[in-house]
Amino acid sequence: MSAAEVTTAARVELAIGGMTCASCAARVERKLNKVDGVTATVNYATEKAQVSYPARVSVDDLKSVVEAAGYSARLPEPEVPETPEEAPRTRLLVSAGLTVPLIALAMVPAWQFAAWPWVSLALAAPVVTWGAWPFHRAAAVNLRHATATMDTLISLGVVASVAWSLYALVFGAGHHLYFEVAAAITTFILAGRYFETRSKRRAGAALRALMDLGARDVTVLRDGQEHLVPIKDLQVGAVFVARPGEKIATDGVIAEGGSAVDTGMLTGEAVPVEVGPGDAVTGATVNVGGRLLVRATRVGADTRLAQMARLVEAAQNGKADVQRLADRVSAVFVPAVVFAALATLVGWLATGGAPDAAFTAAVAVLIIACPCALGLATPTALLVGTGRGAQLGILIKGPEVLESTRRVDTVVLDKTGTVTTGRMALVEGDGEVLRLAGAVEAASEHPIARAIADAARERFGALPAVTEFRSTAGLGVTGVVEGHEVAVGRAVFVGGEPAETEGATTVHVTWGGEVRGRLVVADTIKPTSAQAVAELRELGLTPVLLTGDNAGAARAVAAQAGIGEFVAEVLPEEKVAVVKRLQAQGRVVAMVGDGVNDAAALAQADLGLAMGTGTDAAIEASDLTLVRGDLRVAADAIRLARRTLATIKGNLFWAFAYNVAAVPLAALGLLDPMIAGAAMACSSAFVVSNSLRLRRFR
Repeated sequence: MSAAEVTTAARVELAIGGMTCASCAARVERKLNKVDGVTATVNYATEKAQVSYPARVSVDDLKSVVEAAGYSARLPEPEVPETPEEAPRTRLLVSAGLTVPLIALAMVPAWQFAAWPWVSLALAAPVVTWGAWPFHRAAAVNLRHATATMDTLISLGVVASVAWSLYALVFGAGHHLYFEVAAAITTFILAGRYFETRSKRRAGAALRALMDLGARDVTVLRDGQEHLVPIKDLQVGAVFVARPGEKIATDGVIAEGGSAVDTGMLTGEAVPVEVGPGDAVTGATVNVGGRLLVRATRVGADTRLAQMARLVEAAQNGKADVQRLADRVSAVFVPAVVFAALATLVGWLATGGAPDAAFTAAVAVLIIACPCALGLATPTALLVGTGRGAQLGILIKGPEVLESTRRVDTVVLDKTGTVTTGRMALVEGDGEVLRLAGAVEAASEHPIARAIADAARERFGALPAVTEFRSTAGLGVTGVVEGHEVAVGRAVFVGGEPAETEGATTVHVTWGGEVRGRLVVADTIKPTSAQAVAELRELGLTPVLLTGDNAGAARAVAAQAGIGEFVAEVLPEEKVAVVKRLQAQGRVVAMVGDGVNDAAALAQADLGLAMGTGTDAAIEASDLTLVRGDLRVAADAIRLARRTLATIKGNLFWAFAYNVAAVPLAALGLLDPMIAGAAMACSSAFVVSNSLRLRRFR
């Protein structure tokens, strides 16, 4: 593929139909990847293919490749509320209704009247033909394409059981019938597939719930009049109304009004956030207080909610390294099982075993070996883990991220906006000094001035008016308040004695020719940062504080947060060098940041965590996005990722161990085919159920 084609490669998501097991997914993926320039990943659990393709290949070409392999492909349609399909449920219920009396007739000799073998045939016939039709049809398609999947094994087992039984019935060996085995295998596996499908839907429920959070309609304000319009017609810059109890329609900035906003559905945060004019709000959050007028800043696919949904879906459709191993095993497993079944049959006969015992053992090998659990092990855990993360405000960008969380031993924390609030606040000063200084500073836009003015308003309410206001850049401000000429600023500006306060800024206040007092302002640590650092330490991580501030400020914040190591006076472009230096020391580094100047360091780190309150550049460069601006979520994210990875490995161990242990037992004649069918269905159910435990992660 040429360089030009690489740069113009497009991406498409295809919904794949007709897949019944992991082998099917591996087969479709293999066929797509054989097309020159195409890179595809097919996920059995989500039944979707993520395909990157060059300009000379069209989407129709990709569909044709999938269809040539015996499956269907289409562009995904909008999600609709899902209900269990009637056809599979009916097929299962009818098959079960016929199989129960068939098994009872075979297992209870007292009920076996003269013509019972023919009654068994009559009961089994609809089950092994109509009931097992999905397996036979898939096996036939595979045969046409000279390949085999789990359906091939199931179909072979059912057909072989029925064929042997017909032979025994016609030629008089009536006590060696396997009609009930063929029917039971069909029913057990139909039940397994049905409940597997329902479980996969439950596993993906979190993403569907996330997609459903958005508002459907919005009340737009035009020329003072309110108009209800569909959300798709809302444009950037439009002003819309959010009444108490309503969802905020899209991302925006409050133009008028004050309220509390419940962000829990996006961030997991239980306490509503107070907002007012100028504050940013996120679409799909709920206005729980007063009436708000909001100016839309992002709409449609650009909103934070849409971005979250894309990140979650991309993670669910990806594959971890452990899954690729499972795919490789599945690709060769089916031919190996057919060979093992034939070898079992020949082995029994060659050693003088009875033909019916040889046949029973061979069919048991065919049925027990179906590695459906192997194909479900990773994708179901990813579906549930990433979905639960989305509910808690943790977005895992891809499955490969999970491996990184296990190895990380050092976490670099950007100071401003991550460990601290990123806003200056008054930490020392009160009385008349604060009241008059606050009045003067209220006329300034400087962050230190705003901190002093806000503190004065909070303490005294309305502030006195200021006249003759003047600002001297970098030094301070002056103004006349209640007849006093008040100066607020650095010592050199007002004539005070220089005062050093570690990690803070000291402002002197004078009037009447005298220094009346001083105010101390600092970027305050977030209330939860110390607890977050303690939780990160419990996970075996060594925290390192990173800041562009001076060493005094860094030391003060590090001490408050419980961080023993810090790097100060770092320019934005030097943050990458700090991460590289730590990596050169043999450390595996995670980086937590929120600004544009953190993006490169987030990308360089072994694991990048972006605070979702930060910039798009930081979020794009990260591996994990923390929707809430609370550092404790970083510890939760690493715990969830590690738990998801542990679940995947547990699932894979069970799936491998089950097949490794069960196939020899079946080959030795120690497993009845009927029990084998039930065990195979149960193994898939176990894997899915184990994954669903992640929904309870706290």
